[in-house]
Amino acid sequence: MKKSTFFKDFKAFATKGNVLDLAVAVIIGAAFGKIITSLVADMLMPIVGLIGGGVSIADLKWVITPAEIDAVTGAVIKAEAALRYGNFIQTIIDFLIIALSIFTLLRVLMKAKEAAEKAANLLKHKNEEQPEEITKPEEVVVAPQPVVEEKTPVETDKVTDLLTEIRDLLKK
Repeated sequence: MKKSTFFKDFKAFATKGNVLDLAVAVIIGAAFGKIITSLVADMLMPIVGLIGGGVSIADLKWVITPAEIDAVTGAVIKAEAALRYGNFIQTIIDFLIIALSIFTLLRVLMKAKEAAEKAANLLKHKNEEQPEEITKPEEVVVAPQPVVEEKTPVETDKVTDLLTEIRDLLKK
């Protein structure tokens, strides 16, 4: 019996489909986060700042102790102590936009999945109501040319109703 090594085990773990899918999701998520951060910082917050009096939201802060500056050279002797709540507000807005985007995407995907399942169930129930006779390959006999029969209006209406119902479910 061969001993498994750490690297062989790691390789088996890392090449599993779920791990690779997760890695791709993390990379795409990080890129999406950067896009949203740029949207908030570069597009939305300047508009909010303009409405709020021309102040950048990210620069809002509460100064606890002001900075000490040398009067002659203008150099900072002691830096200020401040709570930068504007940057915190901007980060909260980033989070809310990302959460809303993910929620919307998941909701659309779940609705599509539900519609597909309903359509599949409808077809399954229709097939169960009208089972077709299954024959074994050796029992198959070539039949004479069938006579073309026109479907009755009732049969046509059932098919039309079924297709309409499936279409309406897919629209939801």
